[in-house]
Amino acid sequence: MQYPLSRMSSKRSLWMRHWLLVCCLLCSGPLRAAEILISGADDNPSIRAFSAALADMRPHDRVQFRPLAELPNPEQIPDDTRLILLDLQALEWRLSTPAGPPTLILRISRVDAQERLGNHRPAQLSLLWSDPAPTRQLRLTRLLLPQAQRIGVLYDQHSQFLLDELRHAAAPLGLKIVEQAWPDNRDNRPLLALLQSSDLLYGVNDDDLFNPRTAKNLLLTSYAQQRALIGPSASFVRAGSLASIYSDQQDWLNSLEQLLDQPPQSWPRSAYPAYFKVLGNRQVARALAIQLADDVSLAQQVAEGETP
Repeated sequence: MQYPLSRMSSKRSLWMRHWLLVCCLLCSGPLRAAEILISGADDNPSIRAFSAALADMRPHDRVQFRPLAELPNPEQIPDDTRLILLDLQALEWRLSTPAGPPTLILRISRVDAQERLGNHRPAQLSLLWSDPAPTRQLRLTRLLLPQAQRIGVLYDQHSQFLLDELRHAAAPLGLKIVEQAWPDNRDNRPLLALLQSSDLLYGVNDDDLFNPRTAKNLLLTSYAQQRALIGPSASFVRAGSLASIYSDQQDWLNSLEQLLDQPPQSWPRSAYPAYFKVLGNRQVARALAIQLADDVSLAQQVAEGETP
């Protein structure tokens, strides 16, 4: 004969189920708040605002900003701290020793990293590039100028190493990289020769070539040859470039949020920000008779080509 459970047994069973549920919830959540330390040589309202915005996004963690001058040596910072550095001075400080916590270096250009690190990627560092990802920038180029096939690229001794990645990104899109050294940007002949042998000018993130001093000459010469300039940055688009991929503060915060949800040992040695936008110059597009969709639509179309 089978007997019904007693009232005491039912209560004990219910209590055990509740206890198991609580244990599962505890195991699935973080055991304790993470220590996130943001630092850089500069201390200004925009950096403080960035740090405050990250703290708002991660209320369960302890997020603080401390100027670089106030930090101890890297090896004196606890290993379980998640360190975020914002400028080249902070990178130099971090490179003083391999000891110390895992570190995210934010918004560093490929050229700056190459000058300081070469091809070496220290195990304790994750470098997040300020450059537009070539795969994204070339997909944007394909959307804006579908007939273009020859992508003109100026380079110098500092940015020549970028050409291999550009060629690799261009091949699947059926694009050809036409390269031209420009060792002296006071000499316009290499620029003119490149514009005559290519369908557009692709701006690499090299401050020796693309800067406020060279912008006027680059833009006027390109458009005199009826060639669009793509990139290299949102500031160049505002100056007269046709369009560019870029990441604003919210994109960097969202990209950081994604990384900080992962254990530091899974952080990439280097990566482009996961989030980005497109900025187009409609006045330039009209002058070149180019149809330019709205920025949000262009960003969505570029993102559709991302590898999952």
